[in-house]
Amino acid sequence: MSEACFNSLLSKIHPYLKKQDTTFRLAVTPRERLVVCLRYFHLFVDKISLYLATGDTQKTIAFSYRLGVSTAHQIVHETCRVITEKLIDDAMPKPTEDMWKKIANDFYTKWNFPLCLGALDGKHVTIQAPANSGSLYYNYKKTFSIVLLALVDSHGNFTAVDVGSFGKNSDGGIFAKSRLGVFLEHNKLSVPADTYLPGTNQLAPYVIVGDEAFPLKTYLLRPYPGQDLDESKRVYNYRLSRARRTSENCFGMLTSWCRMYHRTIHANPKNVDRMILASCILHNYKRRFHGITPNYRATSMDEPSVLNNLPAQGGNACKNAFSTRETFKNYFNSTIGAVPWQ
Repeated sequence: MSEACFNSLLSKIHPYLKKQDTTFRLAVTPRERLVVCLRYFHLFVDKISLYLATGDTQKTIAFSYRLGVSTAHQIVHETCRVITEKLIDDAMPKPTEDMWKKIANDFYTKWNFPLCLGALDGKHVTIQAPANSGSLYYNYKKTFSIVLLALVDSHGNFTAVDVGSFGKNSDGGIFAKSRLGVFLEHNKLSVPADTYLPGTNQLAPYVIVGDEAFPLKTYLLRPYPGQDLDESKRVYNYRLSRARRTSENCFGMLTSWCRMYHRTIHANPKNVDRMILASCILHNYKRRFHGITPNYRATSMDEPSVLNNLPAQGGNACKNAFSTRETFKNYFNSTIGAVPWQ
């Protein structure tokens, strides 16, 4: 993060980080509070970072800045709360139909996948086993984790995130119960109406792409399963994978600067949820500030919503979902939709 980006970030949240001085001690300034929080995320690079790069803790931060351990702990979590509450409308506001069309156009231009609204994937964030949690957070990797489910655009920005699911749950199960899944199932995300595939008179819906862990839906494409596939299905799987890897790229960029993800996080799960969401917001904020990505409008699915009580969708693919996948498969294998290197 550059100094200019840091100052811009500080100007937006300065009033909410300011504390009152007392008779016996001076309060930690908003600037210092933000530095301590970003140090925990490992956003700065200097001579101290050689030590922090091995995996910093809040106790180490306290020693580095001559703060009490409980003070450093409180600063990190309070600053993350301010970032998520005050910057979410700036970094992740609610999507619009125009936003979806811009994202789809960029996916077609950059990754040769038409009518794509984003790549969907989940990331397990390793945590210390919470007290009396049993196997709720125990995942297939034999670690304890909280899941970050994210929808990512073609440039590696988070478009929508859902944080806080138990590690034992599968990506598909988390998606089915998430607000993102419910919003899509009930068509509450301003997704554009079906349109023609480029250069054809074939109508198709706007879709998101995911791996085998997700269900097949009219709005969610997954690969054809199995090994012995014909050439047309292998071409489809390749084109899908080419678009879907943007989510893997995004997680890679997030973990490259946010060293928090390189270690087991020792914190209450609710605090971990807030730190994960804050890191996603900062990821979008700094990339947009430096002009790396367009100023897309996005949304967090952790916000309260009138759709909270809507039922989750089922996991079985319907006939229309198979038909949608066949439509895209045929397009990728046609003269108009094919690319030379497939």
